[in-house]
Amino acid sequence: MKEKHNKTRRFQRLKNWDSLKLLKYAVIGFFALFLMIPLLSVFIVSFTGEPVNLFGSFVNPEILSTNIERLSNASFEHYANLFSSGSVYLSALNNSLLLSILVSVIVIVMCLPIAYAFARTAMPFKKTLAALCTMPIIVPTFISAAGFIIMFGRTGWVTHVFNTMLGTEGAIFNVYSMLGIILVQVFFFFPFALWPMVAAFKIADLSVEEASRNLGAKSWSTMVFVTLPLALPGMISSALLIFTVSFSDFGTPIILAPDGLNLIVVQAYREISGFFNWAGASILTVIMVIVAAIFFWLQRLATKGKDYGTVSGKPKKVKLNAKKAVTLPLFTYTSLVVLLPVLTVFSVFIQSIATTWGRDLLPRGFTLDHYATIFTRSTDNIMNSIILASGALVISVIVATLVSYFVVRQNATKLDFIASIPLVVPGIALGIAFIQTFNTAPLQLTGTAFLLIVAYAIRRMPYMIRSTMGSMMAIRSDIEEASVNLGASRLLTLTTIVGPLMLPGIVAGSILVFVTVIKETSVTILLAPSEWAPMSLMVFQNILRGQMYTASAMAILIIGVVLILQLVANRLTKNSLY
Repeated sequence: MKEKHNKTRRFQRLKNWDSLKLLKYAVIGFFALFLMIPLLSVFIVSFTGEPVNLFGSFVNPEILSTNIERLSNASFEHYANLFSSGSVYLSALNNSLLLSILVSVIVIVMCLPIAYAFARTAMPFKKTLAALCTMPIIVPTFISAAGFIIMFGRTGWVTHVFNTMLGTEGAIFNVYSMLGIILVQVFFFFPFALWPMVAAFKIADLSVEEASRNLGAKSWSTMVFVTLPLALPGMISSALLIFTVSFSDFGTPIILAPDGLNLIVVQAYREISGFFNWAGASILTVIMVIVAAIFFWLQRLATKGKDYGTVSGKPKKVKLNAKKAVTLPLFTYTSLVVLLPVLTVFSVFIQSIATTWGRDLLPRGFTLDHYATIFTRSTDNIMNSIILASGALVISVIVATLVSYFVVRQNATKLDFIASIPLVVPGIALGIAFIQTFNTAPLQLTGTAFLLIVAYAIRRMPYMIRSTMGSMMAIRSDIEEASVNLGASRLLTLTTIVGPLMLPGIVAGSILVFVTVIKETSVTILLAPSEWAPMSLMVFQNILRGQMYTASAMAILIIGVVLILQLVANRLTKNSLY
């Protein structure tokens, strides 16, 4: 009897191990294979200066011998060259740091009045302005850069209006410059900072501000010495987030950066795609990951390291400021800020239906031929985008659901940390890491659609995980225990009970993943094979070739798809910040 009981227990342990531990090891293996090993490979190559085939070492003695020889010659020589005087890499790093700092500071200053207006005032048309303030997020940065060229280039319509009014000649400013890149990033990245700042103003305790006014402080004094300090954590967190986004942005500088302006993402792309310089590309990749990781860590520290909380007990209802002397200036200012992104997208749309558009305010004629062209000649690109995004979505849903389950139910904090690493890896860095790791046997995946799908999934995985983890936390564990007690395995319980209950989070995360993959640029440019070129790559290539009309038409198609999906996502997540 005892022996039979022991056999039963061993069978139960084996069943649970097969259904859960095997899946957990599979998830860990997925991240090890497609995230940790590529990053480790890039790190090693930055010292050796030559490719190191880590996978080949396990199956081919000659490759192992070659790798050992290259590792024996590893040195800090390439890093020394990075920091040497007059180094192109050092110049690229300094320019990128300067760009990101300037964009962060400008965005925070620009967003302060807008965040206050949404959180604390009865500003008119608040919902409309909130939608317009969210719109820049859905526009791929290389498209917004192209829109700036249409507006502020030498033949741009804004340039034409400016010169006509003032009787001058030439551009208002050189759009192909650091200033052009800053303006695009400021006006298309500010929503990343705005909504966290709105939330910071909303959660601050109003009783502290009322106490300040009751003690005789004037409104401006209360704002400067009470309201702003209460919102300080949100402002710091937003600034660090903007820094990371700006530093990692590839779409804007690849279009607008002139030859004399070195930026680290562009330089890394040139090293791998133009010169096949493994050492230079690896060093720049390592530097990008380190810088992004530092500022991501600082952003987390700003929100977790200190307690700025003042709310206790039942929160006091916010009494919105309805004074016209306050709301009308804020409405005007907010409208002016969102006007530029709106005009940029509108300019891209006008060009997509223009016959020819030169040094005039409006095109000489209008046509739908450019849309007919993309639907006849670029149907494959449209289908490629859908198939690639769907493939990445399937991987994201499966892996993110399992990660959320293991983190919430088994407290797998290390797995949570590993799954969060893609947040600090710029797209261009991940692309370079994949090329270096999977360009030789036994895993020669470079140039395949599969590797591009995996890259998309890895890059956007944290978004799906955060969405599914919230749903997982809301599911009571006793529901699972009841299923197991009735004889179901953990795997069966996960797929038939937990999975359906997580569906709202899965759906919301799926839309976010699909949206971001559709407009992904950096990974696409490096990894997409010609036969699997998605819409984003075709837009980018058409812009570089000067085919602005068809590029604009496909850009509007991308924006339309992303906009529809974003609206669905907002409806599902019930976004109510305003």
